[in-house]
Amino acid sequence: MGSGASDNKPVRVTIFNQSYSLVAAGEAGSIEQVAASVDQLMHSIADRAGSSDATRVAVLACLHLADQLRSLERERENIQEQISEKVRNLSLLLDEAIGEK
Repeated sequence: MGSGASDNKPVRVTIFNQSYSLVAAGEAGSIEQVAASVDQLMHSIADRAGSSDATRVAVLACLHLADQLRSLERERENIQEQISEKVRNLSLLLDEAIGEK
């Protein structure tokens, strides 16, 4: 039938040596990939920081991900501005071409 709560499936993941049971709406593989990415990031940060304190490593991982998100948002804004400029230029060219006929 339709989608709903019955489509949710429990997914078991391990992040920074801690097991979590999550409910995935849709593809469980997507949650597993995200969890594996976070696990890898946290282990990488722990290795570089020389710390196994999960809270400290989690905060540093959050800061890293927030910084990545901010960079991507800025990049998206720049791309949108470039697209808007190109659309304005094309619109002017089109107006000139139509006006010549």
